Amino acid sequence: MTNTQTSPVTVLGLGAMGRALATRLVNVGTPVTVWNRTPGRDADVVAVGAVAAATAGAAVRGGELIITVLLDHASVHETLDPIAADLTGKQWLNLTSTTPEQSRELAAWAATHGIDFLDGGIMAVPDMIGGPGASILYSGSATVFEIWRPALESLGAADYLGADPGMAALWDFALLTAMYTMFGGFFQGAALVGSAGVTASEFATRAAGWLTAMTTTLPAYAKIIDGGDYTADVFQDLVFTKSALDAVRGAAADAGVTDEPLSGLAALVDRQIDAGHGKAAFERTIEELRGAPARR
Repeated sequence: MTNTQTSPVTVLGLGAMGRALATRLVNVGTPVTVWNRTPGRDADVVAVGAVAAATAGAAVRGGELIITVLLDHASVHETLDPIAADLTGKQWLNLTSTTPEQSRELAAWAATHGIDFLDGGIMAVPDMIGGPGASILYSGSATVFEIWRPALESLGAADYLGADPGMAALWDFALLTAMYTMFGGFFQGAALVGSAGVTASEFATRAAGWLTAMTTTLPAYAKIIDGGDYTADVFQDLVFTKSALDAVRGAAADAGVTDEPLSGLAALVDRQIDAGHGKAAFERTIEELRGAPARR
């Protein structure tokens, strides 16, 4: 089998993440060619041993695995469409943030050009690449994943989620949804205590422990959701949840702080209560998110 640690890789896109990925690959002995639309971003990776290409086409011709770490779905097509012929017979890993449907579209486009496609969702910030806690989720071509697995594992924990090329993006965006919602709540909480002169740093110290403790309840919430019965052994019903949310939002109003991070959740809860589910468990809120007809 080919030693993919020493097989050539091309990285297209040298934002902070692209530079981190290219640098890590160079550091583990992988020959790396890099290209970026805006000149001048390749100095750091060239300094550690990467080879800069003047054009995307030249960069692609220098690699067996092509990694795209570009701005968005449109920029992937803008970069690759003109050089599709150079990609034929290559293996392509897309690490650009694309929606599940966009990832599936890229896979279909790749198939028409004889390109073996793997999609990925990076669950890390650039400084984490190659270190503890870094994780990248993959879906699409199992062949590409298995052939390049040693190189991929040098970047972070590598989890293959199946042949559906949109699955990695689906997981990525679901996890990001939870992350951004958590951050929004933290920002609102910091603004609330900040109205009394408490610093965000002081709040963070206490909030980190609280939020960590609360994450241990997620499996119990998930069990109720998967079971679909929101009326048995209810710990916190929707009426109680509404009361709590109304109180928290009232405190924000008193402090002159917007309640927008919570207002969306409160609206979901209100609609469930209006539909007659006030005594159902808080977990039933997911049915409102799913857009399912009110039931039970």
